[in-house]
Amino acid sequence: FISDFSKAMSQAGTSQFQEVIRQELEYSMKVELDKILATAPSNELEHTKNDLEGFKKLFHRFLQEKGPSVDWGKIQRPPEDSIQPYEKIKARGLPDNIASVLNKLVVVKLNGGLGTSMGCKGPKSLIGVRNENTFLDLTVQQIEHLNKSYNTDVPLVLMNSFNTDDDTKKILQKYSHSRVKIYTFNQSRYPRINKETLLPIAKDVSYSGENTECWYPPGHGDIYASFYNSGLLDNLIAEGKEYIFVSNIDNLGATVDLYILNHLMNPPNGKRCEFVMEVTNKTRADVKGGTLTQYENKLRLVEIAQVPKAHVDEFKSVSKFKIFNTNNLWIALSAIKRLQEKNAIDMEIIVNPKTLDGGLNIIQLETAVGAAIKSFENSLGINVPRSRFLPVKTTSDLLLVMSNLYSLNAGSLTMSEKREFPTVPLVKLGSSFTKVQDYLRRFESIPDMLELDHLTVSGDVTFGKNVSLKGTVIIIANHGDRIDIPAGALLENKIVSGNLRILDH
Repeated sequence: FISDFSKAMSQAGTSQFQEVIRQELEYSMKVELDKILATAPSNELEHTKNDLEGFKKLFHRFLQEKGPSVDWGKIQRPPEDSIQPYEKIKARGLPDNIASVLNKLVVVKLNGGLGTSMGCKGPKSLIGVRNENTFLDLTVQQIEHLNKSYNTDVPLVLMNSFNTDDDTKKILQKYSHSRVKIYTFNQSRYPRINKETLLPIAKDVSYSGENTECWYPPGHGDIYASFYNSGLLDNLIAEGKEYIFVSNIDNLGATVDLYILNHLMNPPNGKRCEFVMEVTNKTRADVKGGTLTQYENKLRLVEIAQVPKAHVDEFKSVSKFKIFNTNNLWIALSAIKRLQEKNAIDMEIIVNPKTLDGGLNIIQLETAVGAAIKSFENSLGINVPRSRFLPVKTTSDLLLVMSNLYSLNAGSLTMSEKREFPTVPLVKLGSSFTKVQDYLRRFESIPDMLELDHLTVSGDVTFGKNVSLKGTVIIIANHGDRIDIPAGALLENKIVSGNLRILDH
């Protein structure tokens, strides 16, 4: 091994030396993966083999790539007509036979995530969002409403991960009588890599008990391969389905939009788009979101992780890059099949470093579903209203969607007509509210927020029933102090700090 190195060094300097190291790493990885595969029971062999093959390809590409994956000098603003305003798409109206268009659609929700960031065990989609309804309940209600209203058969497909599959399948039984066919498939299961040795930390295929930390689902870019490998893609094509509408299950704004669907199925110029990405205007809160650019004559999604350090501030500029990706995507099924069979879907690798509970540093290689836009023909961005992007990532987001800012109708949330301006208030809840159960304990009822612009809460704070918040409200309990906002209180443009306890006599 050492003599190999010195030979390589003397022969042709660094690039050949790096090539030798690359080959060594790739060979060592192959040996380890073969050992893992040998531990697979016969009923899991085929599946595990597919997963590890996919991982090997990703690892190979990871070893080839150097530095940020975009050349900043080549990034251009997208041409005018490549990002269409939603108003223009909507102005075309709807055809009489909207049902026949809907029957070509499949709704796909990315359901691989756990609720850990909000202190919950199990799938994030099973967290209660509104009147005891979970993300999954709302999704099923939306599609059921669509199918009943238009007498159609739009199915729901959930892309689960090995983390969410069992729990999700148990829950699905409760929808067996609903008017929605529900299918699931699993995204791949890839081995986490030790950051120092670049070898897998798993020793066998099991992923329960101590081994849960050895594996990870490789990001939603995995949808193309997993969907294809599951056989579901072919089945849906055989049933006459033509497009999927893909979105994150925690984006409550991502409902089926008939105008966008009509634009896809009946394009004004006769040429169908294979890929549509919904984008929306950036606000200060979205400066890190991926943006659509023109790159080597193709629309391309550029994420902050791909930007060379010297240009990060420019990337975050709201004036230069005005839009970001909502991850609501409309993709032609036939195009996924064609590209998958040619192995022609090209997505940048996202290297996600993590530290495990025991202190071990690992990396996960991931891809993002929207990054494939450049592999499809005739792609388009549609600049949609902000209301189509309503993600619930934190309890601060949860407070907004639980409040009277929104009304719920057939599984869809819409901004209340009583709110005078269409923007959402900025809410920042401190660390005492991070976990859902703590958050729920601190609100006896959700405050009236119709006239709220900004809320910051920090420290040990609780809210009584029927509190109203208006304008800018900042509540800061110092360390060791506690603030109880009394029932029925109205706080308008107030800063509350220090120690406030309202005691009942």
